[in-house]
Amino acid sequence: MPTRLTSFSKGGGCGCKIAPDVLSAILSQSPITNFPALLVGNNSNDDAAVYEINEEQCIISTTDFFLPIVDSPFDFGQIAAANAISDVYAMGGNPIMAIAILGWPIDHLPIAEAQEVMRGAQAICAKAGIPIAGGHSIQTSEPLFGLSVNGIVKKEHLKRNNTCQAGDTIYLSKPLGLGLMANAIKHDKLSEAGYARLIALCITLNTLGHELGAMECVTALTDVTGFGLLGHLNEMLGPAMGAELSLEKIPVEAEAKAIAEQFIYPNITTNNYNYIKDRCTGLNGLEFLWLCDPQTSGGLLFTSNEKIIVEGCYEIGNVTANGIIAIN
Repeated sequence: MPTRLTSFSKGGGCGCKIAPDVLSAILSQSPITNFPALLVGNNSNDDAAVYEINEEQCIISTTDFFLPIVDSPFDFGQIAAANAISDVYAMGGNPIMAIAILGWPIDHLPIAEAQEVMRGAQAICAKAGIPIAGGHSIQTSEPLFGLSVNGIVKKEHLKRNNTCQAGDTIYLSKPLGLGLMANAIKHDKLSEAGYARLIALCITLNTLGHELGAMECVTALTDVTGFGLLGHLNEMLGPAMGAELSLEKIPVEAEAKAIAEQFIYPNITTNNYNYIKDRCTGLNGLEFLWLCDPQTSGGLLFTSNEKIIVEGCYEIGNVTANGIIAIN
């Protein structure tokens, strides 16, 4: 029987991220870069770095890689590629080129499976209209894959993740539950229909971000990945802003809720919850298992100072000025 890729993963996809409080401690002693042309760097928790080329254009640079979220090498490559490219869209930009990052246990997994990972990534990059122009590979004890992606954005269309204002409306472009569903694969708890739905959502490119970048009413933009909806909303709000969320308006995959009710969830979920619980009210039941669920290639989270209708997006709440995330 072929070795399951997920058997190598303690936490697959963005579920293997370092917990937010631990990551903050690691980075606390790192010097903050200060270059006039570096508009977005390591002095914030934004989705990508942004470097000003001239008065009109900027380069976006990001990297993302992780352990297998699924057992299919082709699907693993697709998801990892879509997830990495998303950070460019989350800045309001367009991707232009990718570089592959591959770690492979060649003594334990066939080279043919690594080829399938690359084939999946190339399929997604083709949809995004960009090449995989090179990369780097090493032998590892666990399979890992991702991309370093460069993009371009008009300076006036650049969106940040922490520039929302009180009164803004909050929107989400994909339903929650991707981490719950992916984690269920390792427990043989995800249905065939659920798997198909998981793949369809994870490989859907967040190209909407480029369109949102051109909309003046959009005040802040990010994507929802390993820290879950509440974790990335926490970054968006900063210490001063708060939010009122309508629980019934937040989209969640039905099978993900059923999985949560069996108390099968990724390990990082509780880390995400512990990081944000002190500024939240209304987390009274199992909803924390999907509100803190680590998404892999999740949707866009954005705010607007005008009510807008964007196809496929959900209005989930409003920004407030009280510093509390209230879930009603």
